This record gives sequence, structure tokens and C-alpha cells, in this order.
Amino acid sequence: MDWASRGGDRPTLSGRGKSPPLYTCRAVPTTLFSATMQLRAAILAGALLLGAFVGSTLLDQPWGDWLAWASLAVGMLYGGKAALDALKARTFDIDVLMVVGAGLAAYIGHAEEGALLLFLFVLSGALEELAHARTQREITALSKLLPSDALVLRDNAWVHADATSLLVGERVKIRAGERVPADARVVLGETSFDQSAITGESMPRHVVPGDDLFAGTINADDVVEAVVLRPARESSVQKILDMVIHAREGRQDVQRTIDRLSQPYSLGVMAVSIAVFLVWWLFFGVPAIGTETEPGALYTAITLLIVGSPCALIISTPTATLSGIARAARGGVLFKSGDCLERLARTGAMCLDKTGTLTFGRPILEQVIPLDHAPQSNHADDLLAVAAALEADSTHPIAVAIREGAIARSIAPAPVTDIGHTVAKGLEGSWNNHVVRLGSFRFVEPLIPAERRDATRARLSELHEQGKVAVLVAAQPQDDRPLTQAAIIVMADALRPGTDHLVDQLHAIDVRPVVMLTGDNSSTAARVARDVRLDAFHGDLLPADKLAHADAIRTSIASRPADARGVAVVGDGVNDAPALAAADVSLAIGTIGTAAAMENADVVLLTDSIAPIPWAIRLARATRATIRTNLAIALSAIVAMAVLTLVGSRSGMHVPLSLGVLAHEGGTLIVVANSLLLLRFKPPERRN
Repeated sequence: MDWASRGGDRPTLSGRGKSPPLYTCRAVPTTLFSATMQLRAAILAGALLLGAFVGSTLLDQPWGDWLAWASLAVGMLYGGKAALDALKARTFDIDVLMVVGAGLAAYIGHAEEGALLLFLFVLSGALEELAHARTQREITALSKLLPSDALVLRDNAWVHADATSLLVGERVKIRAGERVPADARVVLGETSFDQSAITGESMPRHVVPGDDLFAGTINADDVVEAVVLRPARESSVQKILDMVIHAREGRQDVQRTIDRLSQPYSLGVMAVSIAVFLVWWLFFGVPAIGTETEPGALYTAITLLIVGSPCALIISTPTATLSGIARAARGGVLFKSGDCLERLARTGAMCLDKTGTLTFGRPILEQVIPLDHAPQSNHADDLLAVAAALEADSTHPIAVAIREGAIARSIAPAPVTDIGHTVAKGLEGSWNNHVVRLGSFRFVEPLIPAERRDATRARLSELHEQGKVAVLVAAQPQDDRPLTQAAIIVMADALRPGTDHLVDQLHAIDVRPVVMLTGDNSSTAARVARDVRLDAFHGDLLPADKLAHADAIRTSIASRPADARGVAVVGDGVNDAPALAAADVSLAIGTIGTAAAMENADVVLLTDSIAPIPWAIRLARATRATIRTNLAIALSAIVAMAVLTLVGSRSGMHVPLSLGVLAHEGGTLIVVANSLLLLRFKPPERRN
């Protein structure tokens, strides 16, 4: 990222860089010191270091030493710049100490040690800097919901205009498949709008003159005309975008443990090493340089600096984090950064969206219920075939559900002809020279025998109260059949795989409450909450309402230990974006989630199932425990070797520099091995 052009400081491993405003971020350039080039340089340094090990240790070839120096040079290019930046900012942190340690290691003949330190440093810095590029993608995904073009009535003619130029009161036309260019009110026509991206409503909303439209929602049916209520810059989507920016700016970044220790630790190691040299030389009379048999004060100080070098400390976090992220990816869970892994480990409560998260977000055919007194064995199949034929050319979600349901039952569309569409009511056609209809009760009612109408109306009401979608299909009497053929086609937004055990598994790892926040109606929300056995639910919510509920849950668990105060939000739509951005950690369904939710989320599930969520939390907690163990091992090795170095130098039992390097590398290898154990973390259970 071009930090200099934004007037900010380059981010450093110690987290002291000053980031530019979110709305000015842009793609990471490929200049010499960009994050992309830094990552490539780290890979090159690692490859050279591996070659040095093979050449010097395994093959005993002199070119191995040259490869080690080449790796050191690559690392020094980037590490040296970071150290200089820190010094220019009057900061003496771990960046400086690493470069000094690497240089001294090379000075005393251990170029491979310095190269290893700088390789890890450059790699960690590149990964951190690349994470900053994510912000712009979030805003871009939200912004794409608003169309750039609008069909507006000006000077008594329909013309195409920039959506941002629309004025309050202007008349716009929204055709089938188009997005609403600005918040508006319908003045002519009837249709259905897919507004799931804004409200989370699983079914298209039928609108008539006088109804309001959200900017960014999609016309799923007939042409309507509307008047603009607010300019595009004040639309509902723009407000959501503003909330995302505010929430993202207001959240404090979590500092890694090693970053918090950077400044005092680096100063302490350098100060102690200098002090040891001076005390040993001036007060104890130890020669400054010494001999091969009697090492001098400088030798002791350099040994202390080497054993105190924070190589193991530095890789304690990134190796465990990268292992955790790699294991999660193999389990179908994508973490966008190590910080997301750390925040998921602190989850103590969870908020879930309904549409597209707990459910698939689209209707699925459940059953076909015949209405006559003596249904034939193939009666339901015949009517489903008629319905599939009537909906053959429609892109409406209900039409798709009917066609897919017929295909799943191996039912071919019936030979229906003369198909016509009555706006906001349904479809009509001819089947074997008899009229057939599909749609609302009022539209199909004339084809239903009078004695069956009350029962049919009651059954439809019962299904709607259960949160299901029901349409009628009917055909006039044929041949010698005394009654009209009619049936109710029942559809519902089916639960996702993994919902049956989700709450129990979350409770088992002390994540509670588990709450559903949805823009869908309360009756539908109640049915889903009951089926999933949630602790609580809230329906009919707008994006700001979801944000408020998530904040209220955070307040309610504030008295818990710090490791269990996080609130996780799981969502898939733009209406979830503000809550996702403000959550301690956010998760999205990667297979169907909107681009905005995918970009806002810290964690993305790469399958249709939400079963991996509890597993991902357990993996995050295991990673956190591994990091803490690594830090304890690294600090213990440093302290133990530092004590041996100082005591040994005064007792005549000098700690050889080779032993210091061995102990230093031994601690590093233990930390790496401990981190790699995460790759063997038990895989998530697969539930249907």
C-alpha cells in the first residue's frame, strides 16, 4: 500500500504505524517496498536459506555460505529499512533489535542465524501489511449495490441519467431485473421486489402504489414507476456504507502479545548487553576482546545478545497463527488474518442472521396438497406438472422452487399453452383445452368448488402462520371428473445443514446466548428459532436494529473474563454489514453470501453447512493456547540461557557461542514443532 502518498507512516510489526483513512485505501502496488514485493522477497530469502542449509550442512559445499549471505542481504534490505523507519520515528523496538542481532550474528561468523531472523521478520511484516488492503474491498462491495444509471422522466421524455444526479420528486422507471437507483415511492404499477440484501426478507415483497422502495433492491417482476424520496447519497445503502466505515474505524485493533512487548523487550536486551560489556570490562577487569581460551567482555555481551535474540518470540505467534489458518482452510473455514483467529477465540456469545445463514435464503418445495375429496394417485403430480409449465419462463424465486421441485420428483412440465400473466395475481393457461391457474387464493378461487373454499382459505392461513409460502394451482373439470383439480403447493426456506446441533455445540464450549437477528417477519423467525432451539430471537429488524442488538449483547456479557467477552456475528447480506463490521469477530457463508458480507466478514465458511462454526471456535482457542505455550517456551529458553551465560562467564565456565546458538535454535524448533501440531487438529464433524 502506498502509505507515503496518503500522508501516513508505514505500518510496522510493533503496530506503531499510522494507517490512512479507510476511504482512501487503494490496491497494494508492486513497488520495491510494497507488501507484495516484501512477501516475494521473504519467499526468496527463505529459499536461499534452505539452499544454504543443504549446501553447508548436508553437502559441505562452500557455496552454502554464499547462499546464507545472499539470504541475509535480502532480509537486510527490508529489515534495515524497517529499523531505519523505527529509528527515524525515535522508536527502538524489536525491528531494530532484530537487525542488530542479525548483523552481530553475521559478524561473529553465523550469517545463517542472521538470515533466519530477517527471513521471519520480512515474512511477518508482509502478511500484516497485506491485511490493510482489505478495507477498500469492503467499501467497493457495498458501493456496487447502487446502480450508476437510472431511467428518469425529464422534459416529458424517459432518459438515462447518472443515478447520483437524481433529485427528490423526480419520476423513475424500474424495469424487471433492475435495481432501484435511490429510495423511492411507487406511483404506478404493481410488482415484487427482492429486498433480501437490505432487510433480509427471504421472499420477494409485493408492492403497490404508495409503497416505499429501498435503493439497491431488485425488481423481480413487472415495470413500475416511482418518485425519488431521497438523493442517492442519502439512500439506505449509503447509510449502511457509512455505518460500516464508522464501525470499522471505531474498533480498536487487537495488538499481538509480542507487539506489546516489543519496545520494552528490545530496549532491555540491548541495555543489558551493553551493561554487561561495561561491567565486565571496567569493574571486573575482563579484557574487552579476550582470547580464544579466555573470551573477553565483548564475547560475553554478544553471546547474551544472541541468546536474548527474540527469534523464538517472534515466530511464536505467526507460526501458530499460520498453522491454525491452514488447518481451518482444510476444514472449510477461511480466516482473513491472524487477528481474526485471535478474536474468534474470545467468542462468548453469538448473533446469527436467518435468511441465507440459518436457512438457504430461497424457497424450496416441500409438498403438494390435493384439495378434492377423492384424489387420484397421480393428482398431485399432474398439478405440479401444470405449475412447472406455467412457471417455465419466470425467474421469480417461487417459480424456481416449483421447477426445481418438479425436476427433483422426475415430473416433466405439462403441455400448457396460451400462458398469460395477471400482475400481482398469478398465471393462467390452457391445459387439454381447459383453463388452469396458479397464484393467490383470490386469483384461483373461481376454479375451486364453493364447498372447498373456506377450508382452503383456512389451510392457507395455517401454512402462512407457520412461516411457509403457499400458492394454489387449479384446473377446470376434465372428462368425467366431477370436481375441479386443485392443490396447494407448499414451500419454505429450508434450514441449512448443521443447524440441528449448532446451539448444543456452542453451549458446550460456553458460547451463550445464541441469538437470531433477522429482518424477516416475527412469525417466520419464531418457527426457525424453535426448530434450531435458539436462546432468543428478534424479527422485523433493519440494519441499525441489528447493530443495536449486537451491542446490547456485548454489554450483557461485559462482566465475563476477558477471554470470553467477544460477540460473534454470522450473516450473509448487506443488511448484516454494519453488525458484521462492529462485531468482535464476524463470519459469513461463502457459497451464497453477498459480496459486501464476504468482504466485511473476518471469517468465511466455504461450505453450505454452518456446522464448522463451533469447530472453528475450538480451533481458534487451541491456537491461542499454542501461542501462549510458545511464548512461555521462548521466554524460558531466553531467561535460562541468559543466566547461564552470565554465571558461566564469572565462574570460568564460559557458555560457548555455539551452545548459545544451539539453545536459541532449539527453542525456535520447539516452538515451530508445537505450532505444527495444530495441523493435526481433529477435523469438523459433517452433519446433514
